[in-house]
Amino acid sequence: MRRRPRWGRILRRLALGALVGLVAAAGLLLVVSGDARYVARAGLEEMRILLKRRSIAKLLVDPTTPAPLAQRLKLVLVARQFAADSLRLAAGETYTTYVNVGRDTLLLVLSASPRNKLRQFTWSFPIVGDVPYKGFFDARRAQSEAAELDREGYDVYLRPSGAFSTLGYFSDPLFSTAVDRDTMELVATVLHELAHNTLYLKSQTPFNESFASFVGYRGAERFFRSRGDTLDARRAAARWRDERTLDVFYAELARRLDSAYADTLSAVRLAHARETIFRWAGAQLAGGVGQGLETYDWRWLSRVPLNNAVVIAQRLYRMNLNLFDEIYVQSNADIAEAIRAIQIRVFTQPDQDPYRALYSRPGVPADE
Repeated sequence: MRRRPRWGRILRRLALGALVGLVAAAGLLLVVSGDARYVARAGLEEMRILLKRRSIAKLLVDPTTPAPLAQRLKLVLVARQFAADSLRLAAGETYTTYVNVGRDTLLLVLSASPRNKLRQFTWSFPIVGDVPYKGFFDARRAQSEAAELDREGYDVYLRPSGAFSTLGYFSDPLFSTAVDRDTMELVATVLHELAHNTLYLKSQTPFNESFASFVGYRGAERFFRSRGDTLDARRAAARWRDERTLDVFYAELARRLDSAYADTLSAVRLAHARETIFRWAGAQLAGGVGQGLETYDWRWLSRVPLNNAVVIAQRLYRMNLNLFDEIYVQSNADIAEAIRAIQIRVFTQPDQDPYRALYSRPGVPADE
C-alpha cells in the first residue's frame, strides 16, 4: 500500500528551497550589479549608524553630557515640537535620538553632468526614484566613483553633508555633524529634514529640496520670533533672502551655459566658452552678487571651482524659490498655511510637474 505523503516535510523542503533560491539570487545580484552592491553597503552603514542612537531625553538627564551639547539637544527637541504643533510637519520619532558619528563629515555627496551640456547624471534607487546625487559614507569609494566619471568625460562635484533623511521610514537621529552648526542653521536643518517627511515627490529632487529649504528658513524665522529671539529670526530671514538671490544668479548662469551648449562647438571652442562663462560667474560672486549677500562669505563662494555639476548641485536646493514665496505671501505670511497650500496644490493637480501646480489654485488647472 502506498504511504501517505508527509506534507509537513515536503512544505519545509519547499520553503528551504525557496529561501536558498532567494539567497542565491540576492548573492548573484550583488555580484553582477554595482547598484545593488552600493545599496547593500549603504544600508549596512546606515544600520550601523542607527544602532548607535541614544535617546536625547536620556542624554539630557545624564550628568556626563557636556553642557554645550545639552543646550543644542534641548533646542532640537523644542524645534521639532514646534514643527509638529505649529507647522503641522510629520515629526514622528525623527530627531528624538542622537548619534556621535566620530568624524567631522557624515557622508560625501556626488553630483555629475556631461561637460558639453547642463544635464544632471542620475542614479535610480528604491522609494526615492531617480535622484541627481549619490551619497557615500566611505570617502575612498566616493573619490573612486568621482574619478571614474571624470575619466568618462563628466564634470563631477563632491561635497560634504551633515544630515540625511529616510523620509520618515526610520526614526532619523540627530548627528553630531549637524549639532556643530550655529543655532539658526541647526533649527533650519531640523525643519528642512522634517519637511521631507511631510512632502516628498518621487524623482522630483529640485522641488523636494527647494520646498524643504523654504520650510527650513521661513519656519526657522517664525520659530525664533515665537521665542522672542529677534537676532536669529533676522538671520533666518536674511539667509532666505540670500537663497533667493543665489537662485536668480545660478538660474542666469544655467541659461548662459545652455545657450552656449546649444551650438555645435569644437572641443577647443567649447572649452573657451565654458571658461568665459565661468569666469563671468566668478566675477559676479566676487563682486556685486557675492558682496550683496548678507549671510554667506563672498570670498569663499568666489573661490569654489565651477563646472556643470556644481551648477546643478547648487540649483537643487534653490530652484524657483519665488513660487514658494508667492504662496507664502498669499497665505498672509503664515508659513504653516503656506505649507498646507503647497500640499493641496501639488496633490490636487493632475500635472506631473509640481512647479506647474504652484502656479495653480486649488481645483483650478494650472494653465487657466
